[in-house]
Amino acid sequence: MLDQQRIVFLNEKFVPEAEASLPIFDRGLLFADAVYEGFGILDGQIVDFIYHMQRLEQSLAKIAIPITFTTDSMFHDMMALIEKNAVTNGFLYLHVTRGAGDRAFHYHDGYTPNIFAFTQGEKFAADDMPPAITLHTAPDLRWARRDIKSTNLLAQVMAKHAAHKAGDYEALMIDQDGYVTEAGSSSFFYIKDGDLFVRPVTNEILHGITRQTMLRVAQQMDLKFVERVYKLDEVLEADEAFITASSIYVLPVGKIDSYLIADGQAGRFTIALRKAYLETARAEFYQPKAN
Repeated sequence: MLDQQRIVFLNEKFVPEAEASLPIFDRGLLFADAVYEGFGILDGQIVDFIYHMQRLEQSLAKIAIPITFTTDSMFHDMMALIEKNAVTNGFLYLHVTRGAGDRAFHYHDGYTPNIFAFTQGEKFAADDMPPAITLHTAPDLRWARRDIKSTNLLAQVMAKHAAHKAGDYEALMIDQDGYVTEAGSSSFFYIKDGDLFVRPVTNEILHGITRQTMLRVAQQMDLKFVERVYKLDEVLEADEAFITASSIYVLPVGKIDSYLIADGQAGRFTIALRKAYLETARAEFYQPKAN
């Protein structure tokens, strides 16, 4: 789409991005009263689609925004958006706001949700092993309901901007007690003596979809899980570390602040996990129900 304007999806219509707009009284703008999902696009298909939609529906239910679409209707619309933008590998954002109305903290049942989506290019070539990236530690300032994929991302913006200014790829967030929670827009893991250290799923972290599929893959590879919280000093002694997210899949971590993780390169488990994750993602592309 280098020579033409990107097409976006807005409330069941496909329009050029310059023509897409929402009212200034949309509650997503006023209060971040909105949720979203980010989907990887691989071989022109949507990665982990059904799992992302399940999480989207859970997020909507938790903040009482009505669901005005079906899984299959959204799949058809998102696939049409991908086709209209000629995206083979990249990323797709889908946002749902409560809707627009005069500014008031309380809400009622009369809002009509606004739904929009757009595509972006890929960050790393899917089938090439990316170089090990660097992380920059930052305090975790997010709200308490991190299980809801809210558009309230100011704390992540601050953490990731600090990482960017430091010359690092991503932030690694640390809570007030010194425990690692997750990265700015990705899940974090490390490997020590062949064991995969995994932070338990609670409201303190986002229930990552790429995380979920990667863990299924790791289980099939007979990796032993150690599921507990951990502090930064443990991570710095790791043999390998990596992050997962829909836009990057499985990405090796070579350095945190000024500390190298092992030799600073992608480890063998990380390489194997990325390869196996992509194989699983391709094998599980969503197929809508027959009419």
